[in-house]
Amino acid sequence: MAGGAVVSTGAGKDYPGKLTLFVFFTCVVAATGGLIFGYDIGISGGVTSMDPFLKKFFPEVYRKKQMADKNNQYCKYDNQLLQTFTSSLYLAALVSSFFAATVTRVLGRKWSMFAGGLTFLIGAALNGAAENVAMLIVGRILLGVGVGFANQSVPVYLSEMAPARLRGMLNIGFQLMITIGILAAELINYGTAKIKAGWGWRVSLALAAVPAAIITLGSLFLPDTPNSLIDRGHPEAAERMLRRIRGSDVDVSEEYADLVAASEESKLVQHPWRNIIRRKYRAQLTMAICIPFFQQLTGINVIMFYAPVLFDTLGFKSDASLMSAVITGLVNVFATLVSIFTVDRLGRRKLFLQGGAQMVVCQVVVGTLIAVKFGTSGIGDIPKGYAAVVVLFICMYVAGFAWSWGPLGWLVPSEIFPLEIRPAGQSINVSVNMLFTFVIAQAFLTMLCHMKFGLFYFFAGWVVIMTVFIALFLPETKNVPIEEMVLVWKSHWFWRRFIGDHDVHVGANHVSSNKLQP
Repeated sequence: MAGGAVVSTGAGKDYPGKLTLFVFFTCVVAATGGLIFGYDIGISGGVTSMDPFLKKFFPEVYRKKQMADKNNQYCKYDNQLLQTFTSSLYLAALVSSFFAATVTRVLGRKWSMFAGGLTFLIGAALNGAAENVAMLIVGRILLGVGVGFANQSVPVYLSEMAPARLRGMLNIGFQLMITIGILAAELINYGTAKIKAGWGWRVSLALAAVPAAIITLGSLFLPDTPNSLIDRGHPEAAERMLRRIRGSDVDVSEEYADLVAASEESKLVQHPWRNIIRRKYRAQLTMAICIPFFQQLTGINVIMFYAPVLFDTLGFKSDASLMSAVITGLVNVFATLVSIFTVDRLGRRKLFLQGGAQMVVCQVVVGTLIAVKFGTSGIGDIPKGYAAVVVLFICMYVAGFAWSWGPLGWLVPSEIFPLEIRPAGQSINVSVNMLFTFVIAQAFLTMLCHMKFGLFYFFAGWVVIMTVFIALFLPETKNVPIEEMVLVWKSHWFWRRFIGDHDVHVGANHVSSNKLQP
């Protein structure tokens, strides 16, 4: 493929070690940090489509919704304050991720997770008890701080604990938990919407405390990663931990020596934020910005935040719209499982490219189906059979995302940074993700009102761009130990020009023979 590159890593180090029960359980507990993020994504759209919630906090939207049968369906939820309710969380997550980088580096990954869970817990209590919009927004901001800390620390923790050849599978546990959180939220919304007294939205918002409690308590029992222990000056504890997570009968001396070498090199870096913009880290910095940016412009959050609202806009009745959101949530979970079992076998690039192609086709079809029924006026009606076809293609789109950009958008940035810039790099990844999540959440309902069915074509165009970007600029990173990742960039047709021979330090037996394969 012209311009593309596949890096052979077969000659690279394959440190001995197996998937121990200890590693499996610690990774499962850490991955539950994804539940809080997923629960929030799933709960927002359901709550904002509930009439009692709208009547109490957003009466103007409620009035527009009642009139929508006679008016433009595209615009009935267009309200900046309503969008601020959803998006304020992501602005808070953006800011907090920078503070989380310092906590993660100085105190370790587990305490960053603990701080995230605790703050999210307080935010959930505030939202459940909210009496006015101000309480809602403050609660959302606290939820955002929790999400910022969890998203900064969990992917790094998983990448550092996992054996290199299983890193993809274990890291995607984080994305799986996000999808389980989304599905749980959609099922809860479906149930609470039926509460006749009108306080179902309180239950939906307050139950965010459950995933928050799981990660808060779970993090207290998590061990620190060997990388973090070495970095914080506990070499003996790090070696013991490495032996424990790789298996007591395994010789970990080579992997431990490389971790120590990486840590020593990282200590020469006094200012990771200034260091990350150096020429030799150009590839990692580009990916830390572009991958989360592109992930949000797949349009997935349009579906996940606002699925019930979107289906309601398409003419589904309240129950049907929530049920459709549950169906897409189920697809999301099962498609993520596909990614877990294929990512270390097929590699990151194949999943990115296949998922991208599938999403483009589905977005164009959905946009066209909506255009046929609603046109530009926004006035129309969708028969049941037609609605089922729309849901089918939305589900196929969600599946394409869930085994490509969903999990890989978190996995790839978390595994490409050398230790000296890892917390800073992950903070950039999280903050860019949250910035554009905020922008999309704040603008989507207004964009739907003005761009109408063209919004789906807009996102399809972006998916074409990002798929070409992956094909040209992302090398394969499967099965490569994190401390050897520099070799992947050094072997790439484009990024090699930014990395000098003196920048490659991966231990005495480093692999210098990686070649580009046609």
